[in-house]
Amino acid sequence: MPVSIDNQIVRRNVKKNDSAVYQCEASNKHGTILASANILVINLAPMLLTDNNLEYAAVEGKDVLLDCKVFGSPHPVVEWDREDSASPVQGPKYSIYENGSLNIKNTVKEDSGLYTCLTGNTEGKAAITAILDIRDATQIVEPPENIKVLRGSTAQFTCGAKYDSAFANDFQVSWNKDNEEITFIHTDNSRFYVEDGVLQIMNVSAEDQGNYTCVANTSLDQAQETAELIVLDVPDPPEELKLSEPKNTSVRLNWTPGNSHNKPIIEFIVEYEESRWKPGDWHELVRVPGNHTSALLKLHGHVDYQFRVSAVNEIGRSQPSDPSDRYKTLPTAPENNPGGIIMEGNLPNEIHIKWEPLKPIEQNGPGLEYKVSWRRKGVEDNWNEEVVKRHSFFIRNTPTFEPYEIQIQAINHLGFGPEPKVVTGFSGEDFPESAPQNVTVEIMNSTVIRVNWLRVPQESIRGHLGGYRVHWWKVRSLLEGKRGHSEKHSLTFHGDRNHGMVPGLKPFSEYSLIVMAFNGRGNGPASTPFTFKTPEGVPEHPALLRVASFSKDSITLLWVPPLEQNGILTGHMLQYQLINDTEELGNLHNITISDLTVTRWKVGGLETSSKYKFYMSACTRVGCGKPITEEGITTMEGGHTTTLSIPTTTLSPVANVSLSSIEPALLNISSSVSDTKANISWITGMAQKESEFYIAYMNNRKGNWKISEAVNISQNFHIIEGLDPGSEYTIRLMTKNWVDNTSIFEDVVETRGKAYAGIYDGISTQGWFIGVMCAVALLTLIMLIACFVQRNKGGKYSVKEKEDLHPDLESPGINDDTFCEYSDNDEKPLKGSLQSLDGEIKAAESGDSLAGYGDEEHDQFNEDGSFIGEYAAHKNKGPVGVNGSSKGLHQVTA
Repeated sequence: MPVSIDNQIVRRNVKKNDSAVYQCEASNKHGTILASANILVINLAPMLLTDNNLEYAAVEGKDVLLDCKVFGSPHPVVEWDREDSASPVQGPKYSIYENGSLNIKNTVKEDSGLYTCLTGNTEGKAAITAILDIRDATQIVEPPENIKVLRGSTAQFTCGAKYDSAFANDFQVSWNKDNEEITFIHTDNSRFYVEDGVLQIMNVSAEDQGNYTCVANTSLDQAQETAELIVLDVPDPPEELKLSEPKNTSVRLNWTPGNSHNKPIIEFIVEYEESRWKPGDWHELVRVPGNHTSALLKLHGHVDYQFRVSAVNEIGRSQPSDPSDRYKTLPTAPENNPGGIIMEGNLPNEIHIKWEPLKPIEQNGPGLEYKVSWRRKGVEDNWNEEVVKRHSFFIRNTPTFEPYEIQIQAINHLGFGPEPKVVTGFSGEDFPESAPQNVTVEIMNSTVIRVNWLRVPQESIRGHLGGYRVHWWKVRSLLEGKRGHSEKHSLTFHGDRNHGMVPGLKPFSEYSLIVMAFNGRGNGPASTPFTFKTPEGVPEHPALLRVASFSKDSITLLWVPPLEQNGILTGHMLQYQLINDTEELGNLHNITISDLTVTRWKVGGLETSSKYKFYMSACTRVGCGKPITEEGITTMEGGHTTTLSIPTTTLSPVANVSLSSIEPALLNISSSVSDTKANISWITGMAQKESEFYIAYMNNRKGNWKISEAVNISQNFHIIEGLDPGSEYTIRLMTKNWVDNTSIFEDVVETRGKAYAGIYDGISTQGWFIGVMCAVALLTLIMLIACFVQRNKGGKYSVKEKEDLHPDLESPGINDDTFCEYSDNDEKPLKGSLQSLDGEIKAAESGDSLAGYGDEEHDQFNEDGSFIGEYAAHKNKGPVGVNGSSKGLHQVTA
């Protein structure tokens, strides 16, 4: 049944039989009018207006709308199903709109899949499928961080983003500054660069300060993070400097602080410039805290000032402000007195007073002078006074080392400075007049003593006590008994003390020492020499330890006593142990050898084909010293005894070993000496060029052997240095390889005395003599060059050819070839040169002889030598050879 509402007819739930023509009739007193409407009621199956198999994409966490627009009559019913679900989608997460679209809220990855929209009415059904892909949301995983950078440096922001791989073609990162996108233009002047998500700002300025946002964009979503850039810099200079509260010796300076550039101002520095003494130079006057904007400035008189201010923060100091107006003060009396007063007593009866003068700006007026006042402390009541212009003063005729009181006051034409402080000092020092008494020595050990003495009375010091000095020297060795001159040694003990420790003494020796006090002037008199003896000590290690022979169960050792015995030897300690290539060492066996004449020992009862290590140490009554070591190997079972070739004469006078007959390795061995040196020269025989040997030498008066380092046989000479003038020495050559073809040379030589050497050494070491010799050599070289040029240029130039074609008949007959011409004798061999190379060496003059240099300094040698045989090697530091040889050599041909 139709329902009429507000001139409208509404028919609900129409049916096919409701199809008709409907008329509306309107009438009034004037008449009637009709309006007709033809309504045809029909049914229509659902029609889907959305395409099938549409693909939808959304990012996780966002809403998505799947379309399903449908038309039909009666109105179709719409529902959504998922491919993997048997029931329709439903729940608060899903919403179906009237037009059939499905809204999915807060999507997750699990929402991805196929969705089906089903529609139907009385006339039929229809369906479409939608494909939904839920992707990962874009994230900033490495956001930029707030940074503070110095102006002029480089700022760097890092931005790392994570996005779904499906966005690979449309993902991009952009940067904004203060919500405005940054445009990157790559030119030479560009300061902004982006590479791999990193934003760099070069040469940062104050204008670059702000908020920087990294924006990661995709077609579906966006992520962004913001960081702040703070630019740090020194403060801007203060402004608006003004002077107030003017007075003669002060004024107040006011200013306005500049921008602090993100670091608070710590302090302000006020500087001044004056136009009288150093115009244009600025000097610091005062510093005030950073929260102040004014400072009361204390000024000097008679100065025309100008001021400026700088601000300081943690970054640094600002540029100075513009200068203030000038401010001139009136002259006044000095406000300061000199400082840095020093009293020196360079001589016993005077005082030299020095002080730091006032700075020009501190003078406060014209006519600066200094009033010096002095008096003896505790003796004089009245002051002695003197006015001077310089900044030093001498007080003369004073007693030695007496206390004085001093005052220095500044004055100028306008008055005196403040009351000066009293400074106390002493008059000049003199040398101590007394020596320490009751000097005694306590023996601490064989190398250290304690020296005791009574202090010198203070009245005898006659100055400031500096301390005490101990001088000592070795008188003799108790082994030799011969007195000699030894180098003096000294130790200084500062302060007022009565003892001191003296180290570094030689055991078993006699020493003398003296003690003296010293002050600022110098040393006082020495005490009476005190003589003492050091006790015995342990010896040094033996000079040599060698294996002489070995067999299957024994090894024979040969040794040489120590060079420094440090006492009376009581014997030797021989120790040995098995050291085969195992981690465990054999037991250590001890053998005590009390007979000092024994320098050879056979160690028996050893294992066959085994390696042993031997330790040999020398002993005194105090104990045994450090050992020297050697290793030896026994032979295998059934092996024969092997005897190593040991020299007939060794460093030990008691050693006597048989010498095998071998061919010589050295030829023409000779020795020569000067006052402090000995030269040993030789010619290599049939030995290997890489063979080595040693040179031993002994002062026949002292009896101590010294051994050189290893000398290569191809060196052909060796120089022994440091010999005593006028002394007799025994020199021996010793081979290292006992089985090599070697020769042994022994000679007894005597060095020249100092008086003889001084005749020639004096001239050759003078500077003028060396200069003359150099000049003569240079002139000789120039003459030789001139002769060579003259000889070779004749007949080679056009001038020479013209002279040959047109000779000057008036010229005297001059034979050019006679000037600087070489004779046939130039091709002859030099005197003293070797005449053959067949291996036979003649005893002629050496081509390397030093006879041609100096005034016979190396000519007079009268040494005798004899060929002895082969000698053992020993490695101990000794003289190092230098190039050279001497004339007058005594030669021994082996």
